[in-house]
Amino acid sequence: MFFETEEDGKMIDDSINYLVDNSLPIPSNIVEASDEDVFYDIKMEHATIIRKAARDILTDLSTLEHFGFKDIEYLEVLRNEMEEFRVLFAEWVKTFDPWNYMIDRWGLFNPPGINYDDHDSDDDLPFNEFEEDED
Repeated sequence: MFFETEEDGKMIDDSINYLVDNSLPIPSNIVEASDEDVFYDIKMEHATIIRKAARDILTDLSTLEHFGFKDIEYLEVLRNEMEEFRVLFAEWVKTFDPWNYMIDRWGLFNPPGINYDDHDSDDDLPFNEFEEDED
């Protein structure tokens, strides 16, 4: 590829590498969050990683365009795909059951009305009423 300056070429190369790096966590986090047995806070943690990666991809596309990447029609294709993904992603996240949860002591992903500091330290441990006492 021809670049106006060596610095522009480096920025474009770096942005392409960032674009690839930012795409890698998306599929694995979709798989992890899709497991029915995963609690809401963990699903939301995976969703947050996906969202960040997708937004970083959009930033990478803008950086490529800014530094003179010549094949901008490909950038527009990726932007359109990311927009379609965003809509599907938002609908998917709405399917997460917020009441299948453990207390998120960091306070980020608790269901509405659940406060991270309103519970004793053991309240966020799963409870199995059929578990036998070992006494």
